[in-house]
Amino acid sequence: MTVNRKFFFDHVRAGLFGGSLNQTQVENLDAILDYWEKQAAAHDDRWLAYALATAYHETDKTFGPIAEYGHGKGRPYGLPDPQTHLIYYGRGLVQLTWKRNYKTCGDLLGVELVADPEKALQLEYAIPILFIGMERGLFTGKKLSDYLHDTTEDWVHARRIINGLDCADMIAGYARIFYAALSYTT
Repeated sequence: MTVNRKFFFDHVRAGLFGGSLNQTQVENLDAILDYWEKQAAAHDDRWLAYALATAYHETDKTFGPIAEYGHGKGRPYGLPDPQTHLIYYGRGLVQLTWKRNYKTCGDLLGVELVADPEKALQLEYAIPILFIGMERGLFTGKKLSDYLHDTTEDWVHARRIINGLDCADMIAGYARIFYAALSYTT
């Protein structure tokens, strides 16, 4: 099964983008949906909706991997690491932070992220980091299945997967729009 792209784009274009998307946004969203269809479609569609809402928020609506504004300045993870002298500020679709998270995600993907954290800005790595991290609870210990499963639909508290309750209501609203945009074709 594949996501009905016309239905999806018509709905998110109207509901979240003021009627228009640029070509880069479309290509990035297509890449995310392609990954979902190949790797994760057996999971709950609400997981996809929440991941899309997170990426929408964390990338300033670009759906392209971006570096954290300010590069972690004033935050503990924004200081150079004593061993590598690199800074593990937020990067990607989900704003991956902290050296230990770069290590864990790099190990899972078979890519060196500790020595080269800029790789988290490449879509080919940023997309699986988004999904794997949220599915397995790699960022905060909370995971998608804690909030979205057979008997629970807690869009607001799902924000704890990434960043406490920062902007939780707003992101929950985005997730509901993405969820309504999901339809499948065979």
